[in-house]
Amino acid sequence: MTVAPEPPEPSGDAPPTAADSLAVQAIGIVKEFPGVVANDHVDFDLRRGEVHALLGENGAGKSTLMNILAGLYRPDAGEVRVEGRPVDFGSPRDAIAAGLGMVHQHFTLVPSQTVTENVLLGLDRPRFLLHERESEAEIGRLAERFGLRVPPGARIWQLSVGEQQRVEILKMLYRGARILIMDEPTAVLAPQEADELFATLRSMTAEGRSVVFISHKLGEVLAIADRITVMRRGKVTAAGIPATGATKADLARRMVGRSVLETLERTPFEPGEVVLSVRDVVADNDRLLPALRGVSLDVRAGEIVGIAAVAGNGQSELAEVITGLRPCGGEVLVRGHAVANRSASTVLRRGVAHVPEDRTSVGTAPNLSLTDNLIMKRYRQPPVARGWLVDESSARAIALDLRDTYRIAAPTVDTEVRLLSGGNLQRAILAREIETRPGLLVAVQPTRGLDVGAIETVHRLLLDLRAKGAAILLISEELDEILALSDRVDVMYEGRVVGSFTAAEADIGRIGLLMTGGSEADHAPAEAAG
Repeated sequence: MTVAPEPPEPSGDAPPTAADSLAVQAIGIVKEFPGVVANDHVDFDLRRGEVHALLGENGAGKSTLMNILAGLYRPDAGEVRVEGRPVDFGSPRDAIAAGLGMVHQHFTLVPSQTVTENVLLGLDRPRFLLHERESEAEIGRLAERFGLRVPPGARIWQLSVGEQQRVEILKMLYRGARILIMDEPTAVLAPQEADELFATLRSMTAEGRSVVFISHKLGEVLAIADRITVMRRGKVTAAGIPATGATKADLARRMVGRSVLETLERTPFEPGEVVLSVRDVVADNDRLLPALRGVSLDVRAGEIVGIAAVAGNGQSELAEVITGLRPCGGEVLVRGHAVANRSASTVLRRGVAHVPEDRTSVGTAPNLSLTDNLIMKRYRQPPVARGWLVDESSARAIALDLRDTYRIAAPTVDTEVRLLSGGNLQRAILAREIETRPGLLVAVQPTRGLDVGAIETVHRLLLDLRAKGAAILLISEELDEILALSDRVDVMYEGRVVGSFTAAEADIGRIGLLMTGGSEADHAPAEAAG
């Protein structure tokens, strides 16, 4: 099918040269999956030398569209053009050969291989032998150049989720892609690091490269994008509108079809007894290097304590220590009972719930049904348990109730959870954990990669749980989320708590500085100058 390209729209503040030619054009794209039309005659264009943001709820069809552009899917109808030429990608290799690479939200790395081996995987150089030192040095320089610091010799399974995402970005940069599709690239970056990445993207576009920037952080989108396209339910609701003059409220409304509260009201009240007490905890990471270096903190009933830290500074290991997934030295008490170095089932019986960082591999059993995932923590208890067997009718009744209560969009409770969008998967995990009526909830990156509507739902659930008297340890690299929800903020850097603030004292500049190794003294001159 031959379709003439549509003339590009005026680019607002973009320079005239950016609008003269199109880097990528999708025309009338249709893609259907069983029971759903993911893309319904979608048009999208990316101009040479621009950052074009793509917004939409989880399940809106934006990832499907980008997977078509990246060669992972073939459209059922429509046409894709790269620099004016029709293309028919049979694989991601074809897309990369055409200069188009995608950094996925869910990683495509080989866990047993090193960072260097993953970056080089699939390339035709080196031809026969891997010159390890030279390759590691080259990748190290590239990582340093773009502020994506990660040890080139480390194996992927030893890295945090945030560090793994940096490897994905490095893979595309190393291949010299002229067109980058970046799916939530700042999800694990501190504000200062995000600013550095934005500067890098601007230098790329100044050289004529083009970037599709997929993000749920509306403030970031308005800061970095030249144009914005919004999708909802498989269709485009705003096509290439200039970022200049757009507002977060308007974009959110276009995404979800209703007004969205940017900040939910957090009712202040006096916290109760200490539920979680961590004292002088030390632990190693998966590389057997120190991850926690004498961490101490308390979380009280009816209190949310936020842990602010850049990925890889010990916060993931802290969550695992508390929930029985990692050995440690020191003391961890839940309502006065020692749980350090006890099994995860023992910790569970003490009233601890856990929303893990990796919702796909750790938080759920992807190939099991929604019902199986929702009853995972109660299959040994009546009415689900019937002797040694599971009462299927009781399990389904509970699953149906939770699906409706938590608004989990799944065709049936028999649907495998791997088929759910990120937001619905997170709702399922929260439903399972909250329904255990925990005294303590450890929530790690609970809104990572979710859209504004799903984020609002998760925040409301956390605040409702707090209002019922639960203690919540919230670990997040989203500073806005930490400041919006937390009664107290503890900052971690290199395995230590380096600062603690009440909600009234918390300042995004001071916290961001401490997250990246600065000190209070470094911040003082800026305050004085103001």
